[in-house]
Amino acid sequence: MRNTFSETLYAEATANPDVYIVVADISPAGSMAKFSSEYPERFINVGVAEQSMIGIAAGLALKGCQPFAYTIATFSLYRPFEMIRDDLCYQNLPVTVVGMGAGVIYSTLGGTHHTQEDIAIASALPNMQVLAPCDPLECVEATRWCARQKNGPVYLRIGKAGEPVLTAQAEPWQFGKLRYLRRGSEVCILTYGVITAMATDVADKLAAQGRSVSLVSAHTLKPLDRDGITAALQQHRHVVVIEEHVPQGGLASQVKQIAWDVRATCRLDTFTLQDAFIHNYGSTNDLLAAHGLSPERILAAIS
Repeated sequence: MRNTFSETLYAEATANPDVYIVVADISPAGSMAKFSSEYPERFINVGVAEQSMIGIAAGLALKGCQPFAYTIATFSLYRPFEMIRDDLCYQNLPVTVVGMGAGVIYSTLGGTHHTQEDIAIASALPNMQVLAPCDPLECVEATRWCARQKNGPVYLRIGKAGEPVLTAQAEPWQFGKLRYLRRGSEVCILTYGVITAMATDVADKLAAQGRSVSLVSAHTLKPLDRDGITAALQQHRHVVVIEEHVPQGGLASQVKQIAWDVRATCRLDTFTLQDAFIHNYGSTNDLLAAHGLSPERILAAIS
């Protein structure tokens, strides 16, 4: 997804000379090599200075540019939080803050690199919009939208590398709307981001058991498609939320709130990261399993 983002941004910058990218300690020789070599005047690397990254992006937006601020997710949002709140959100500037490698993708680097609560933090900010594509194709759609919108700031949560294509046959992507990757009548799985691959595995196994399963990408976390969530709760006997985020302030807690508000009668199960820093050394799937997120555990709980 990281390379897909870079390639899409390069295409947008080629079409629009107002597109800039400000990065913090990201090598220009990596995925951003093409952008930095062809548009050096629009590629700004501030080094380990995330607050400056946001401040410069805000200044560019005030000059009418379409800037992106890009680095590893924990450092793109947490370190410069005050600048994001006051420079971007308070002034409602169309700057996209890109959190790359969100969730627990950087599994072996420890809690400093695990972005577990970013959806809650970003969603709490007035004017902030929040997007989390589930595969490279959704990343293309989301990046294009961010490069062309003037509504205000966006937090774009993306993966890192190796995410499978899941949406080739899905309904068209639309900002602010749920997207059905497949439609069923009994169980509805709501998810977003990189963990959609695991949710797809769960959906496949339920279908093999003879269950009729909907699989839905909730790629826009703010504004959340409340009407779409309500319809999913009312049209399925069982709704399951799977997300790579702590229990507070993410999709699971919002779906629970909507279910209460509309007096939903379906069964509702949620599976999230734990409200904890898990000290586990291993792959991303190892760490997710340590948090309790694995297809086997989810299937055992809902079958």
